[in-house]
Amino acid sequence: QVRLVESGGDLVQAGGSLRLSCAASGSIFRINTMGWYRHAPGKQRELVADITRGGSTTYADSVKGRFTISRDNAKNTVFLQMNSLKPEDTAVYYCNAEVMGRPYWGQGTQVTVSS
Repeated sequence: QVRLVESGGDLVQAGGSLRLSCAASGSIFRINTMGWYRHAPGKQRELVADITRGGSTTYADSVKGRFTISRDNAKNTVFLQMNSLKPEDTAVYYCNAEVMGRPYWGQGTQVTVSS
């Protein structure tokens, strides 16, 4: 079993910054891709960014240039630095990790951006 615990969500004003963290624990042999998804009210869950074990990254067009994903393989942790936040970034942010071909999800952390 793999457990993912997110932290860092908060209420912030537009233009502000937040840093999300997600730590994986449990029966981890090797974590491949780790990523962040978000789910806003009335919308489908969407990929925000992900990063392979080797460091290759993918970003949603809406966050390119504002968000940066990084990871610490030794600590099984992934981060999401979010700058220039906009009200439309408001959502529950979920951490995702692929372990031995299976996806695992965290419980989510709320990010609210006020205008």
